[in-house]
Amino acid sequence: MIAERLVLGELDTNCWLASDGAGGPLLVIDPAGDAEELLAAIGARPVSAVVLTHGHFDHLGAARDVLAATGAPLLVHEADAEAILTPEGAGGARFGFDATAPAADRLLHSGDIVEAGALRLAVLHTPGHTPGSICLHAAEDAELFCGDTLFAGSVGRTDFAGGDPRAMRDSIARLAMLPGETRAHPGHGPDTTIAREQLVNPFFPRA
Repeated sequence: MIAERLVLGELDTNCWLASDGAGGPLLVIDPAGDAEELLAAIGARPVSAVVLTHGHFDHLGAARDVLAATGAPLLVHEADAEAILTPEGAGGARFGFDATAPAADRLLHSGDIVEAGALRLAVLHTPGHTPGSICLHAAEDAELFCGDTLFAGSVGRTDFAGGDPRAMRDSIARLAMLPGETRAHPGHGPDTTIAREQLVNPFFPRA
């Protein structure tokens, strides 16, 4: 698997272009903003799908442009499907941002598989930051796209509308059970590994 990072939008959000490394199509994960830059990075490569790890405005600002340019379907967890449709639901209205996305073409659920060529990513429902937050897990490659659920040394905020501290604790406990070598690609900031977070992250469960 190949994971290409672009840091986009007003909040320096990580957008990921994931592919199978064998010439297969891309998955665009969290098209945060700066549509021209993102589309230039995609180039002429086909896009299998655009996936939102959750419904917040800073993760979907370029969604409409990418969908229009590529013809790809939009995927989001069912619990965040309504949120992406309005600035209030997407959380940007309170900060002066009006970014929204169109209605999703496919609603995701825990255990679903998202495919792009030979790449297979399992959907892990990890609520807490939002009701429909997900991670995408490539078990064979030990790679995890974790949105705003997990950061290096921290976790996503739970004090926005729809946030749930108890759900976040449960979600992090499930991620803590992944193999230590799993490389985590978060929605903001640097990559990390599950093993590192088990050592330094104060939100990880302790024996």
